[in-house]
Amino acid sequence: MPSRYEPLTRDAWFKPKFRLLEKFAVAALIGLAAVLVSLMVPDENGWRGLFLFIAFCCIAPLFFWLAFIPVLHWRDRYSGDHPYTWGAFLVFENTGWTKLIYWFVHVLRDKNQQGRYAKLD
Repeated sequence: MPSRYEPLTRDAWFKPKFRLLEKFAVAALIGLAAVLVSLMVPDENGWRGLFLFIAFCCIAPLFFWLAFIPVLHWRDRYSGDHPYTWGAFLVFENTGWTKLIYWFVHVLRDKNQQGRYAKLD
């Protein structure tokens, strides 16, 4: 992996992050299966709660990572005049809409080499 001061290639930036995203997605599918099992088991001896806890532990990392990738992308790619303002906005905005919009406007376009990200490498 290149040092922090060397420019990252697109593959060097996206591969480890999307590999982790894939692993979290598989874990979330296991969590979804745990939710389905929790709906089928009787609520005796706390089994339903145990399955729901397992489901939460499997699904939560995916949502965290989906919200965190835009912050990492912004940090590594932003070259504008107000870096701290936009970074703080992405980190502290609570609804997640800006991160969702950032995914479509920046992260996916950068991954697919479209728009302003077409000729970065």
